[in-house]
Amino acid sequence: ARGFSLPLQRPADCGDALYFDISRLACGPCGAHQRQSAGGSSCVCQPGYRMVSSNGGSSVICEKCPENMTGVTQDGWNCIICPKGLTSEGKCKCLNNEILVERSIDGILLNEALCIHCNGSEQSFSASDASGNRCARCEQTFINVSKSCDCSSPNVLTGGLCFSASENLPPKGVATVRFGQLGITLTSAWFLKNLQSSASACWLYSNLTACQALGNMCVMNMNSLSSSSTDACGLFQYIYVNTARLGIVHSIAYWRNNLPWLYYGDQPGLASQVLEANNFPTIFSFKGTDKDVKLQFIAASFDAAGNFLKWQNLEGGVLQLCPDTQTKLNAAYAFGTTYQQSCKISVSKILLDFANPVFYDLFLEYNGDNGQQYLWAVPVLNLNLQYSEMFVNQGSNMNNWLLTRRFFLVDTLSGRENDLGKLPRVIRIASKITISIRLVSHTQRGTIYPPLITIAYTDVLVQNPETQSVMVSFSVSYEMNQSEAQIQTDIALGVLGGLAVLWSLLKTAGWKKRTGSSIIDLQTVLKFLLFYAGDLANVFFIITVGTGIYWLVFFKAQQFVSVLLPLPSQEEDFVTYIACAFSLKALQFLQLLVSQLTIDIFFIDWERPKGKVLKAVEGEGVVKSAAAPVSIWRTYFIANEWNEIQTVRKINPLFQVLAVLFFLEVVGFSNLALMDSSSSLTRSNESYIAPWSRILRFGVSAALWLAIAFLQITFFSVFYERFVEDKISQFVDLCCMSNISVFLLSHSCFGYYIHGRSVHGHADTNMEEMNMNLKREAENLCSQRGLLPNTDGQTFQISISRKMRLHYDRIHETLTRKRGPARLLDSSANTFEQSTRAYNTMNKFLNSFIDHVHKEMDYIVKDKLLLERILGMEFMEPIEKSIFYNDEGHSFSDVLYYGNETTLLIFDILFFSIVDLASQSFVLAAILTYLQQEIFKFIRNTLGQKNLASKTLVDERFLI
Repeated sequence: ARGFSLPLQRPADCGDALYFDISRLACGPCGAHQRQSAGGSSCVCQPGYRMVSSNGGSSVICEKCPENMTGVTQDGWNCIICPKGLTSEGKCKCLNNEILVERSIDGILLNEALCIHCNGSEQSFSASDASGNRCARCEQTFINVSKSCDCSSPNVLTGGLCFSASENLPPKGVATVRFGQLGITLTSAWFLKNLQSSASACWLYSNLTACQALGNMCVMNMNSLSSSSTDACGLFQYIYVNTARLGIVHSIAYWRNNLPWLYYGDQPGLASQVLEANNFPTIFSFKGTDKDVKLQFIAASFDAAGNFLKWQNLEGGVLQLCPDTQTKLNAAYAFGTTYQQSCKISVSKILLDFANPVFYDLFLEYNGDNGQQYLWAVPVLNLNLQYSEMFVNQGSNMNNWLLTRRFFLVDTLSGRENDLGKLPRVIRIASKITISIRLVSHTQRGTIYPPLITIAYTDVLVQNPETQSVMVSFSVSYEMNQSEAQIQTDIALGVLGGLAVLWSLLKTAGWKKRTGSSIIDLQTVLKFLLFYAGDLANVFFIITVGTGIYWLVFFKAQQFVSVLLPLPSQEEDFVTYIACAFSLKALQFLQLLVSQLTIDIFFIDWERPKGKVLKAVEGEGVVKSAAAPVSIWRTYFIANEWNEIQTVRKINPLFQVLAVLFFLEVVGFSNLALMDSSSSLTRSNESYIAPWSRILRFGVSAALWLAIAFLQITFFSVFYERFVEDKISQFVDLCCMSNISVFLLSHSCFGYYIHGRSVHGHADTNMEEMNMNLKREAENLCSQRGLLPNTDGQTFQISISRKMRLHYDRIHETLTRKRGPARLLDSSANTFEQSTRAYNTMNKFLNSFIDHVHKEMDYIVKDKLLLERILGMEFMEPIEKSIFYNDEGHSFSDVLYYGNETTLLIFDILFFSIVDLASQSFVLAAILTYLQQEIFKFIRNTLGQKNLASKTLVDERFLI
């Protein structure tokens, strides 16, 4: 770095005796009798010296002029006598209305310069021009007022124009500009020079350019008008009011002849009439041969002096201050495409690109019935305007708006205080421009209201242009009245929310029956709130999914435009609904997880000892015969299988996430969530990419989740589980082959029973006998597997009596007092024997209960009523006898993931959507969704395994 560095020097750093050497990028000394030139990159001779030679830079040779010829010609090469003195640069000067002549007509240098007076008499009316080099005809107002080129008192000279004092001049103008954001009011050099002359020429002579210039100065002053002020807008309003006799233009009441159209009028409520009383006479469509998807904006442009520049089409980025490709800039005017562009622009670039402000009158072009092209005036809502206390261009109340017409992008002119050639003290920038397109309510033919352009200006105090920057934005938004949709959503939410309350009450009543309690206590209220949270989550989910799919289908598929997407600000309620749905569904999911991790379960072993074995009695020294022990391995095997199916789902979660992500990001369904009219799944890199709609993102992703989940469930239930593997049905079959039943209690007095008693009497046998048993069963040579004779029903919902539950709890309390085999290494033999006895007692008790041994705790088997199945509750109370309800649908899966697929799926969808809405990334949402699935699956497996070991006395070390 040290070997390739050089000091930074600028031309301004060099001083008068040095110049900036552009080859060395450093300051260099000027020669003798020389000084720095005006540009700074060369040297020129000092006053009193002429150039002998000059090759640029410091290659200049100067020579002193003779004593009698102290002046130097304008080009610096010769000495000359100056009869009327010298300028500070040592060159000749002349009086006003005189021109300097240094050479004759044929170019011969004069010995003495001449100052020739311009003839202002009636035959010539000439005066020196601004440069003082030639005589030219003087301004017409001089001739009109004084019949000469002199505007002496009592005539009034202002802005280079001459007015007679006897004429009815407009009031004296105030040449100040108010920059409200900075709290600065300054006297503008441009206003000081041109305000009074423009107002007078417009008032007296109806000069078109002067009237336009006056209007431009009013626009630069933010159209602000006070009855007590004679600023630019005050003078414009004075002329406007007093020229009503001149008539109007194009039958527009607010457009006076000879004047620019600046205001729509200050009648209260006029803005709503302008924006909503008439429809724009063009039909817009998204599809078909008659599609018209371009907004043909055109602007009449003027310079600050009031000269008409040209008609200008807005395509190409006329109003967009941020640079971009032509294609993307033009996309702003594609109908139905929400456009947003923002960037930071340095003040130095603004000063360079917008040295002269341009003013625009905006129109929207359309074709009439006769093929004639017409223009529709586009109103402007200037957020910086302060007309009076009655009108405030903020908020959504149109009645308080004052609409205007003319606007500019950058004003670097009015903020110049003294010299118009110097940097302005303040500049004003259109930092936020929004074109709003509003759809007519209940239209079916793509009719819109007149567009509105909203502009917010930022005042910038210029201090260091190189380091200062301004954030600017340009957007085109499309909106429609969403009040009707909001009312319908509120109605749906109210109706479905009310139904959710009733459904939750029924669930709570069913839960009370299943717990065997009839007292309404705090636990009952909490349970109702949990039920209501889950049902209300479903209500929010249904409404949000329906809303998302509605906008997706009706906005993207419409031909003639009848609906437009809600604005981002109008999506807040929708996002709130999703957040509520997720929060409530998460609460329901956690409650489901807790309930599944606390169920009571016991494996009933029906196996009986085969024969007897000799067993030494410890301490007695004798050998006695005892029943052969029954193998525990079948119980361990069933416990492992139960442990494996705890988190089995009806879909493949990993495939679900990957499939959704594939269709969104690879196939391109995510492009349907863009706020444009295209229903294409692909976008080119060169085209403009519209912003995302949060409603469409949710609609697309939720629709894909539901569609893929439906296909998965259909595939697994119709094909896979029927022809490949059905783990739930296989578990029931395995219980029967293992001679083990499963007794489940999900509530105090309600649960499920899987009848696994073997029809062959024994299951602990060799392979040959096992195959023989299966063959006999296949050939119907043995009884059926059902609990009742000659039936196949093996799964039941059970509603047990209070007496049965109390007896179960007494045995279970002994069973769970110690954790059994898990503590064999550090527990006493007495504890182990006690737990073993408790296990055997529970097994014998449930064996005898199923075999109707206990008449005081007997049960009956019956079918559930249709209404009971629909409501998910039982009407009969098991007062004296327990009730076994036939179940053909394996409803015991309700205590597993498998039976709660709807809750899990909705939770996954809402989790995915919440992450996506927060991050605007489908990839991140998919990754986090899969991670949360795995985390909760791990928790469910781990804690479920511990609960299984605790409730069934199966050593956790054997659960693999």
